[in-house]
Amino acid sequence: MTDQPPLDLDLDVVVPVHNEQDTLEQSIALLHEHLGGDGFASWRITIADNASTDDTARIADELAARFEGVVAVHLPEKGRGRALRAVWSASPARVLVYVDEDLSTDLRALRPLVAPLLSGHSDLAIGSRLSRASRIVRGGKREFVSRSYNLLLRGAFGVRFSDAQCGFKAIRAEAAHRLLPYVEDDAWFFDTELLLLAERSGLRIHEVPVDWIDDPHSSVDIVPTAIADLRGMVRVGADLVRGRIPVDDIYREIGRHPYAQPTVPLFAQLVRFGVIGVLSTVAYALAYLLFQLAMPAQAANFLALLVTAIANTAANRRFTFGIRGRSGAAAHHLQGLVVFGMAWLLTSGSLVLLHATDPHPGAFVEVGVLTVANLVATLLRFVLLRVWVFRDRAPADHPEPLSTRHHLTTLAQEANRS
Repeated sequence: MTDQPPLDLDLDVVVPVHNEQDTLEQSIALLHEHLGGDGFASWRITIADNASTDDTARIADELAARFEGVVAVHLPEKGRGRALRAVWSASPARVLVYVDEDLSTDLRALRPLVAPLLSGHSDLAIGSRLSRASRIVRGGKREFVSRSYNLLLRGAFGVRFSDAQCGFKAIRAEAAHRLLPYVEDDAWFFDTELLLLAERSGLRIHEVPVDWIDDPHSSVDIVPTAIADLRGMVRVGADLVRGRIPVDDIYREIGRHPYAQPTVPLFAQLVRFGVIGVLSTVAYALAYLLFQLAMPAQAANFLALLVTAIANTAANRRFTFGIRGRSGAAAHHLQGLVVFGMAWLLTSGSLVLLHATDPHPGAFVEVGVLTVANLVATLLRFVLLRVWVFRDRAPADHPEPLSTRHHLTTLAQEANRS
């Protein structure tokens, strides 16, 4: 790195480069001009050269000498993820930014990207090319691959962010320093892995629609990159299942904890539970009719109960008993499955009794008997959920005021009392 004293910076905009001698000078000049004219209090541009074999390293050093606020870092090994980890880990900035060297993303999105991080409202921010408000120019092949990849992420991990691969991201320094030790990938999967761990750790991810024009000279090889990304997804999924990544510890330390919710009165619990129970019973009957077309009655009953029980537990957790956030969710669902087992024994027993009296009752008779049994099981479920599964309503580890108005009102009340 060029010798410069450590600074207290708002932004460190990192540009990873590998063999970019033809475009590097123009890109850094444009980025420098934009940052200088957009009114940011303090910033720097870090050119992270990772093992270039052309004149990129020399050009990077010349740019660092020519432009104030530009530094160059030279890494002996190739890898975008490796370059970002090295620079971000050592940076003195409050917010760490990453942009592609080709500047495919319109830089006017930079301020809305970093503003919620500088204010403390969010922990990470990403540019999204898949937002309806985005304006994108790129080929059909890349569009298909990108949408398929992000759809696979949502299906496999249940993520809420829409675009994991856009080369336009930012993260608060404290979040980066907590997450980076657990991000293993050194190449293109790096930022996807970072996002997966951040969301699982309860961090807030802000999305910005971007204007983006595909670089026709991009050096990214789609097929090997896609295969590497799929392998990364399998690895991260396995690590999360095995508990090798301490996302719960990170959540307790820096996650966005839910506000403590007011206790739901018993009558309101009964009404909400009843509505959810009716919807669950209807869903169960429809699922049973569908499943019994392809499997025996007992198997259809079990599968229909399992599907509706998982949804029922999640709905009652949030709406009936007012519990939000990740804390205790796994234990609640395990206990909910125990309650499901009891309901399954009750409904299965009714099915056995029906077949003992009538060996061929017909599908609609079975549905009627099972529906009645399921209603009884629903009452049992409410009692068990209330007195066992959701009996403890512990406050959040780090309670926060409900709103700015609530916080200011509390301060005023304390001042009046004193």
